[in-house]
Amino acid sequence: MRILVTGGAGFIGSAVCRHLVADPQHSVINLDKLTYAGNLNSLRSIEDRSNYKHLKVDICDEEQVLHIMQDEQVDAVLHLAAETHVDRSIDAPGQFVQTNIVGTYRMLSAARAHWQLLEHQKKDRFRFHHVSTDEVFGELSYGDGGYFTEDTPYAPSSPYSASKAASDHLARAWCQTYSLPVVLSNCSNNYGPFQFPEKLIPLVILNALQEQPLPVYGRGENVRDWLYVEDHARALATVLMRGAVGESYNIGSNEEHTNLQVVEAICDVLDARRPRANGESHRSLITFVPDRPGHDRRYAIDANKVKRELGWEPVESFETGLEKTIDWFLDNAWWWQPIRARTYRGERLGNPAGSAP
Repeated sequence: MRILVTGGAGFIGSAVCRHLVADPQHSVINLDKLTYAGNLNSLRSIEDRSNYKHLKVDICDEEQVLHIMQDEQVDAVLHLAAETHVDRSIDAPGQFVQTNIVGTYRMLSAARAHWQLLEHQKKDRFRFHHVSTDEVFGELSYGDGGYFTEDTPYAPSSPYSASKAASDHLARAWCQTYSLPVVLSNCSNNYGPFQFPEKLIPLVILNALQEQPLPVYGRGENVRDWLYVEDHARALATVLMRGAVGESYNIGSNEEHTNLQVVEAICDVLDARRPRANGESHRSLITFVPDRPGHDRRYAIDANKVKRELGWEPVESFETGLEKTIDWFLDNAWWWQPIRARTYRGERLGNPAGSAP
């Protein structure tokens, strides 16, 4: 298949590109505007592959997107491009509305025009996979034992999750109204190599390595289900290739941990891998800070549908995935040091721990 991936220079997008390009039967066209979190260094391992290319394109440029779909004879779209950081959405929601809602509308419109021009056989196999988050469902109580399913009503709490909920509704509407062959997925918190260091796990790893405070919102009691990014990349490819038109699939790994537990686990691994000069545990760097507005208490994914119907299973436990992630950051300072030094487009870093995937 010739697959158009939007946001392929981002954290999850780059993992998907690396995964898809590993199969020589597929060709990947990566559309990424290269905003602050887009990093072509994350794609260094595949940049010279004959079945991969990057095009610097704004997904809101519908005419250019359609031209690329036609010129590249695209068979499928994997739509990941989005603004994702909750704290940033609270500070500046307008960009989230523009990228996540308007951008998705433009992508759907271009895909519909492209799809309508395809020959019958290619038209039947075309797919538009819209990738979303579990945050659209709102929050679960700490002790209720419940899980988000594909039928859970939407109740977004932040500007970020509201913008993603709106984009989900647009994707479903284009499927219902125009018969565009859409599939959707909603994932839990991702972590792993190449994650931009404003997010919880890389922020804590790098702060700890540099003897800086490890800021945790509130008392660190907010619960998330943690999904290793390479497991997610395999799931996204599976849904794209085999998912049923009009269906949505929740993707998670049933690895619930509080934010404080995550931070403490990172500290314990670093105590073994990279002990501090003063002999103290990295846990002594943990600092509790005021909670952010509208901070959802708990997310938990029921991923039985994607397991049962499409045969996907996560490979990594949270323990093994976290160790791999920490080892990667220890071994790849070339990737993160320019970002931490704030030489990478001059963007701010250092939000408290516990934000979106």
